[in-house]
Amino acid sequence: MGNNNERDNDFAKDMDNVEEIEEKRKYLVVVIYDIVDDRRRLKMAKFLKGFGFRVQRSCFECILDMSLYKKLIDQIENYISDEDLLRVYRLTGNMEVKAWGDIKMIEDDDFLIL
Repeated sequence: MGNNNERDNDFAKDMDNVEEIEEKRKYLVVVIYDIVDDRRRLKMAKFLKGFGFRVQRSCFECILDMSLYKKLIDQIENYISDEDLLRVYRLTGNMEVKAWGDIKMIEDDDFLIL
């Protein structure tokens, strides 16, 4: 019976280690959106700049651990309405990203006319 308790304890320790590794793992998170209202769209862009960088007019890439990912997901709904479209992709595993073009050109292109 002592053997089973030791195995249970080892399993519990392993699960704690897995959870700890998951929390520290970095993910590529891609956020794309189509927001109708100019002010909401500008607020969304400012919000997302706190997590990553703009790669297209309505697309951001972020490298986030699980804690920041959860924060992003918890807060992002504050910046959209029912008429908007939003997708968040959390990419894991072996992936490859290739990019062409000047990202800085897109980064400074947001403005609002009142």
